[in-house]
Amino acid sequence: MVTATAEVAEEERRLRHDLGFWGLTAIGFSNIVGSGWLFAAMYAAQTAGPAAILAWIGAGVLCALVALVMVELGVSRPEGGGTVRWPLFASGRLVGTLIGWSTLLSVGGTAAEISAIMQYAGHYLPGVYRNGGLTAAGVGVAVGLSLLLTALNWFAVRIFARFNNLIALFKVAVPILTVIALFASGFHSGRLTEGAHGGFAPYGYPAVLSALAGGGIVYSLNGFQAPLDFSGEARNPRRTMAGSVLAGIGLALAMYLALQFAFLYTVPEHLLIAGHGWSGVNFDSPFGQLALILNLQWVSSLLYVDAVVSPGGSAYVGVAIDARHTYALAKNGTLPRYFMKVSGRSGIPQRALLLNLAVILVFLLPFGGWQQIVSVMGDMYLLIYAGAAVAVAVFRGRPDGGLRGWVPGLSWIAPLSFVVASEFIYWSGWHDLRFALPLVLVGLLLFFFLRPAGEGARRLGAEFARGAWMVVYLLLLTAFSWLGSFKGSGRIAAPWDSIAVAFLSLAIFAWAVASGRGRGPG
Repeated sequence: MVTATAEVAEEERRLRHDLGFWGLTAIGFSNIVGSGWLFAAMYAAQTAGPAAILAWIGAGVLCALVALVMVELGVSRPEGGGTVRWPLFASGRLVGTLIGWSTLLSVGGTAAEISAIMQYAGHYLPGVYRNGGLTAAGVGVAVGLSLLLTALNWFAVRIFARFNNLIALFKVAVPILTVIALFASGFHSGRLTEGAHGGFAPYGYPAVLSALAGGGIVYSLNGFQAPLDFSGEARNPRRTMAGSVLAGIGLALAMYLALQFAFLYTVPEHLLIAGHGWSGVNFDSPFGQLALILNLQWVSSLLYVDAVVSPGGSAYVGVAIDARHTYALAKNGTLPRYFMKVSGRSGIPQRALLLNLAVILVFLLPFGGWQQIVSVMGDMYLLIYAGAAVAVAVFRGRPDGGLRGWVPGLSWIAPLSFVVASEFIYWSGWHDLRFALPLVLVGLLLFFFLRPAGEGARRLGAEFARGAWMVVYLLLLTAFSWLGSFKGSGRIAAPWDSIAVAFLSLAIFAWAVASGRGRGPG
């Protein structure tokens, strides 16, 4: 009889090791740069005004911290869908199930990219997007696009990488041309001074924190972990993984900052006056309509093309990553092993692709607008990052951890990245967390009903105790969100709510690491 471990190893060997440094970097960059660059600059400005620049920098710090943690894991333990596997190995089946379930829910991020395509396509096809959401016709077109993206991912990873490299080059060129053209045609000096439209922080510095998630910034910089999910298909993951992840983050952050500055400096004065400041500046297609106002018709035309290519490219990579996640969930036993099957001909987990297609279609139905999707999906991603921070700390303290020590300072980077990820989740606000965190807890049903054969009540109880920190963590974050100042009841005022979440996170982190190392919460 073939054991589960042998079956996993057999399918892992079917993956093709065809990805090098540039292919992995392009995957990371293309996954980061999607609909975020088309919308986030406006949403962030509406939320925080010019202080949105600080939110981008803060998000970059978070990504750098979490990336270092995940790079150590990817370099030391390369595996297809590793971001789903590491929490299982470090913290047990309960945490692995909850993180895996949140990963499966984050497939909705691909639906966000498709929704963004439909929003820009509304410029030419008014019937697909109306009143902030997809129409019935728009849902039909979105379904067709989802089928196309799945079909394009059906073949070998080498073909996928070459096509993505071309998309990535286009996604770099168009934003650069946009920034140059906007600055050349509509620059307003002194826009960020204290006397201009409420000053640098017209809505206060707490609004900077709200912009991280509600403004789409966290979502826009997410996706840097994409090369790590392809570590099982890299030619030399220990040599190429770190550079490809960090290069993708650096390139994307520089581009987003340039776009944010371009938006802040080129919005016409009359729109700011008419809208009573940044919160009143609103476009259906921000950079496209701004280019038309500034008589840059050629830029607008190019943007409407890129409005399909850029989020389409991210969706293309997203579908591939989602398949690796689902493949890894099947290896974990969170999903039936039927979905673990890798095609011997193409080296692609094609059954996982089909399951993800079904999830994408579900997410297209209840969520109408881009912001509605990205706020919730950003929270899902951040739970994955929090799980990775615990995993690297657990592996450091276990003889079988297998870490190579590529990243110095993990003893403080891991807990700090866990705290920052927790703060970013909390800053998303009660309006989003009241949906996101309970959704993750639905994964408890999977934990109880998908028990491995032969797991008795005692073993089940031990697994629950080992991962109970994650359940408590989610419940406490939900409670603090309701009590706090970020769209909650305000019973705990700022900044004391954020300080309390930081101390809570450190306590949960210590518990999680102790449980993973086998000492339990005490």
